[in-house]
Amino acid sequence: MSSKNNNLDIPENAKISQEIVKLLDEKDPLATQADKFKLPKDLIYLDGNSLGAMPKSVPSYVEDALLDGWSTQLIRSWNNKGWHNLPFTLADRLAPIMGAKKGEVLLVDSTSLNLFKTLVAALKMRADRVNIISDKTNFPSDIHIIQGVLDNFFPDKKLKLSGSSDEETISLIDSKTAVVTLTHVDYKTGKIRDMQKITKAAHDNGALIIWDLSHSVGALPIDLNHCEVDFAVGCSYKYLNGGHGAPAYLFVAQRHLEESQNTLTGWMGHASPFGFDINYEPSKTIEKFRCGTPAILSYLALEKSLDIFETIDFGQLRKKSQNLTQLFMQLIEENCSDYGIKIITPRDPEIRGSQVSVTNENSWEIMQALIEHNVVGDFRAPNIMRFGFTPLYTSYENVWNAVKILQKILDTGIWKEEKYATRKLVT
Repeated sequence: MSSKNNNLDIPENAKISQEIVKLLDEKDPLATQADKFKLPKDLIYLDGNSLGAMPKSVPSYVEDALLDGWSTQLIRSWNNKGWHNLPFTLADRLAPIMGAKKGEVLLVDSTSLNLFKTLVAALKMRADRVNIISDKTNFPSDIHIIQGVLDNFFPDKKLKLSGSSDEETISLIDSKTAVVTLTHVDYKTGKIRDMQKITKAAHDNGALIIWDLSHSVGALPIDLNHCEVDFAVGCSYKYLNGGHGAPAYLFVAQRHLEESQNTLTGWMGHASPFGFDINYEPSKTIEKFRCGTPAILSYLALEKSLDIFETIDFGQLRKKSQNLTQLFMQLIEENCSDYGIKIITPRDPEIRGSQVSVTNENSWEIMQALIEHNVVGDFRAPNIMRFGFTPLYTSYENVWNAVKILQKILDTGIWKEEKYATRKLVT
């Protein structure tokens, strides 16, 4: 085997076999983490980049909130169980995972709402500038939010979209740029943007930057303060395993907390929400970016996932992520390339997130056949199959078996059956 196996700790010139893959699992320092998650026994789940698996500790914890908290203690639980403070107490636990300080992160609302809040705040901080820079491959919801903000609040400002390379984006940043807003890991290809380089380019031109970390936090080491990031947003239901409906996060650098303001001035962002003053006075802390009452059950589910992450070595997590994705790409090339399966994810592990994306003109049908055969990935229009590799509960043998099942589906042509052509609402 060529030197491309070196990152996998596979001997030079060795052929990858199931036995070697099993040895990788035996040496995996994170192998026991899978026992903390609830997954069907025969399922190979490669969609943690879309919805993470449930920690086994979640059901009993949420049940206690229902039976003791809601049913028994009722309204008293807001104080007795600390529910009111969860948006910032849990955020303070998340902060180190993002390279942030306590008091710089808030768990609240959705990613789209948090982008709205931070974008409006940033634009007001750079009111004399006219351009917002993003890129054509950004997640559509982010672009929609930008367009809505401009149409409804800042009609004098313009959105400029670059190509997907760092150089193209940087070339658009100039003295007229107010805000740069980008997604750190491309949701389609898994390519990692150079956070430090682009942030510096924005600052060198006097602009502010907002990063969407939805495909980053929980999958790779992030250091927002080292990169001097201004604002960041993202979701917690992917690699952070917070569950569907989990609260999103919002980061505001400490240096901006005083000047930045939240346009959505709900009562929870008030300096004294239970003073019930009819006149709004914003909190002087990150809590100013709260708006309404938090959805407690979702916070509690995320709390159990944070219990796990606080024990994890992110160096080990990142190394395994790179190994899993490399193994998958290598096996795909060796076993499936004759069927028009093309990898669009970067080969360089340093700019590759924790997913591998491939294209094929029949991607929808092939993915539906895979799902029916207990390998779950997902599809993104027009022709992309995405496979997410969550190091806490994905094994090397999972990767081996997934590719073998894909190879069988391609060899037999079973994906051509009519039932696999039916499109579903959620892809």
